[in-house]
Amino acid sequence: MLKVFIFAFAGSIVFTWMAIKVAARFRVLDYPDAERKVHSRPIPLLGGVAVFAAYAMALLVNFHFSWELKGVVTASFFLMISGLADDVMESSASGRLLIQVLCALLVISFGVCLKIVPDQWPFSRFLEVIITVIWIVGITNALNFMDGVDGLAAGITVIASGVFFIIAYQTNQTYFAFLSIALAGASLGFLIFNFYPAKIFLGDAGSSFLGFSLASLAVMGEWAEKRPIVALSIPLLVLAVLIFDMVYISASRIFHGKVKTFKEWIEYTGKDHLHHRLMRIGFSQVQAVLFIYLVSVIFALSALGLWHATTAQALLLLLQGVFILVIVTVLMIVGHGHLQRRLSLEERLKEMGEDTPS
Repeated sequence: MLKVFIFAFAGSIVFTWMAIKVAARFRVLDYPDAERKVHSRPIPLLGGVAVFAAYAMALLVNFHFSWELKGVVTASFFLMISGLADDVMESSASGRLLIQVLCALLVISFGVCLKIVPDQWPFSRFLEVIITVIWIVGITNALNFMDGVDGLAAGITVIASGVFFIIAYQTNQTYFAFLSIALAGASLGFLIFNFYPAKIFLGDAGSSFLGFSLASLAVMGEWAEKRPIVALSIPLLVLAVLIFDMVYISASRIFHGKVKTFKEWIEYTGKDHLHHRLMRIGFSQVQAVLFIYLVSVIFALSALGLWHATTAQALLLLLQGVFILVIVTVLMIVGHGHLQRRLSLEERLKEMGEDTPS
C-alpha cells in the first residue's frame, strides 16, 4: 500500500509541474471572472490530467486489479477526458450531465452498484441503478461546485479518500484500499501546487474525475454487512460537506427564485457556495478552506468509528452531524445579516456625507 501512495504522490508532483508548463505554453488557462470566480489572474488548467496520470500510474505499477477497480478507473478516465474537452472548449451543462450519467452506468455495468433495496421489492434492481446514478452524478457535481477556491476540492479529496483507505485497510478490502490510497496520494501531491496561492487548477477534468472517483468508492466499499443504516452512514458522513453544500445552495436558489426549472438548476453558476459565503462574512480564502477542512475532518473521525458500530450509534452520529451543519448554517445566516446591516449603515452615512466607521 505504501508503494502505491508513494508512486501516486511523487508522480503527481512531477506531472503537475509538467502540466503547469504545458498549460502555459498552449494557453489552457482559467481566466478571471468577477461574477463566478475569485482569482484575479489567468491560472493553468491541466491539473486534472496530472492527478489522473499519477493515480493511474500508481495503480499500474501495483498491477493488482479487480473487475470493479477496472470499472471505476475506466469510467473516471472517460469522464476526465470529457472534462478536459470542456476546459479547452466550453460545452453545455446538459451535455456534461449526459456524459456523467453514461459514465455512472458504465461503472454500474462493472458491478459497482448500491445494494440497499430489498430483493423482494418490485423492480429492486432498477431502483438500485437509479439511486446509484443519482448518487454518483450528485457527488461528482458537488465536488465540482466546491472547486471554487485554491486547495479546497483537492483537500477534501485527500481527507475523504484517506478515511476510505483506513476503513478499507481495517476491513481487508484490498482493491478498494488500492484505489483509495492512490487517489489520496495523487490529490496530496497536486495540493502542493494548488493550495493558496494556486499555481494550477484542477479544471473541470480534475474536479469531475475526483468527485466521480469518491462517489464510486463510496458505492464500491463494503461498509457494514447486514447493518444497512451503518453502511449508509459511513459514506454520508465522509462526504457530508459536499452533500450539505449541494443541498443548501439548491434550496437557497429555489427559495430566492434564482432557478425555476431543472435546466436552470444545472446551468446556474454563482458565488453562493459554502466557501463563498464564509468569505463574504469575513473569512479569508485560506481561513475558509481550513474551516471546511476542519469540518470535513470532524465528520471523517465520526465515520472512522462506525464500521463496527450499532445502528443506534450510527443514528446518533448522523444526528450529531446534522447539528454541526445547523451550526454552520446559523453562522452563515447571522454573519450575512451583520454584513447586510453594516453595508446599509455605510450607504446611509455616505448619503449623509459622513465618514464610514472603521
